[in-house]
Amino acid sequence: MTVNDPFARLPEAAAFSVTSTSVADGAAWPLEQWSSGVPGGKDLSPQLSWSGAPEGTRSYAVTVYDPDAPTGSGFWHWAVADIPATVAELSEGAGDATGSGLPESAFQLPNDARVPHYLGAAPPAGHGPHRYFVVVHALAVASIGVPSDATPAVLGFTMAGHILGRAVLTATAETPS
Repeated sequence: MTVNDPFARLPEAAAFSVTSTSVADGAAWPLEQWSSGVPGGKDLSPQLSWSGAPEGTRSYAVTVYDPDAPTGSGFWHWAVADIPATVAELSEGAGDATGSGLPESAFQLPNDARVPHYLGAAPPAGHGPHRYFVVVHALAVASIGVPSDATPAVLGFTMAGHILGRAVLTATAETPS
């Protein structure tokens, strides 16, 4: 695992709270949140609940990012944009291939595997522990204005000037040698 901080060069943002019934902050992902390419993995997006977002929040985005992936640029596992400010929870599995568990206006962007749904953990065997930053971004705009086929990196770049707050939960995963 590296010390790479994915927020080090981003604008400061107010902190608020995110919790999950699927995984505790700092704990290992349960098998359900691992990739279906791993025996027992189900690509099941985690349940998330958040509270305390800054005043003026008009929408949210949710991202799941592994900065420890051996790519030079990390790996985006999930990105959801345009979650209405009235929503404060996503159920487990909301990030399936249909997105049927997402609020009506929200949409999933293709992850780094270019599939528009949650893709679970699958760190390379023997690569050591990986961190998965599960982030709820509170935004000052009702719609972030990125196309549905944009990358999570484009979403992040576009959000940078609109972020009011950031709630972070970190999960881990490791595949033994």
